[in-house]
Amino acid sequence: MNIRTILFASVAALAAASGARAADAIVAAEPEPVEYVRVCDAYGTGYFYIPGTETCLSIGGYIRTEVRFGQQISGDSDVDFWTRGQVTFQTKNDTEYGTLTGVITLRYNADDASDQEALLDEGYLDIAGFRAGKLYSWWDDDMSGETDTLASNETTHNSIRYQYENGAFAAGISVEVYATKPGDGPNNFGVAGQVSYKAGAISAYLLAGYDTDTSEVAVRGIVYADIGPGTLGIAGVWASGANYYYEESEWTIAAEYALKINDKWSVTPGFQYFENIALEADGNGFTGGSAYTTGVTIDYQIVEDLRSKLSVQYHDEDEGDDEVFGFLRFQRDF
Repeated sequence: MNIRTILFASVAALAAASGARAADAIVAAEPEPVEYVRVCDAYGTGYFYIPGTETCLSIGGYIRTEVRFGQQISGDSDVDFWTRGQVTFQTKNDTEYGTLTGVITLRYNADDASDQEALLDEGYLDIAGFRAGKLYSWWDDDMSGETDTLASNETTHNSIRYQYENGAFAAGISVEVYATKPGDGPNNFGVAGQVSYKAGAISAYLLAGYDTDTSEVAVRGIVYADIGPGTLGIAGVWASGANYYYEESEWTIAAEYALKINDKWSVTPGFQYFENIALEADGNGFTGGSAYTTGVTIDYQIVEDLRSKLSVQYHDEDEGDDEVFGFLRFQRDF
């Protein structure tokens, strides 16, 4: 066999081996496309699209810690340290009936390691003016300072409501089931309605609530006016008898002036007077006695998303002990 024959045989063998290996080669699969989170700016800042949907989601909340003081504010102690962590998930997307909103707020409160609670603070849906679920009632919308007491008992309820809004005017009605308290009968629910209007530097609203268990009503009005470097607020409440919405007194009047000193500091002095604070033997009516509360709230923005608040209040009532109470708060928002 000559050298030429050997070379041709070697080339043929190499070609056959290469073909066999090529048939068995593994081809890497193309990576699947990744859908990155997209910013959703249709509903303001902080929203992003949930991947694979057209629903926009925002996540926010705060961490709050307080030093509270007052007469036996925690057992036999006049001082109490308290902390809260809260997170809110809010979703929005457009429908043929308008924007569909869903809100879930989870709240965790802690006095210490052995005294803690976790709860659903809010959980509701909202569309075309209708809102249903566990939500804050209009009675929670009081003045900005810490002096006033313009609602009684809890202000979050399982509720359904409708609110009409047209520019500066709004009106609404709600039906809500509230938590029972001593003396309540079965099937406790209330009906509340409100109207509000804003014209220039003045805004006002009128709110009424009917407690079906006690068959009593409470009416509240608040007026705000931008005056000088701050906002003056005046409020009044009247109750036909003790009821879930208001049972602090037969009637009360309150005032505050929220003074904005600069971008970091604001000071809000306030005063409230209560008339007929004593309850009748059956707990439904008011008989007599008066009281007042006066104090000041100081807010200071330490840095962006970190705020502090100091509240110092003095309360005095007929045939009762006077009391100084309040808190120092630090809150980190996110």
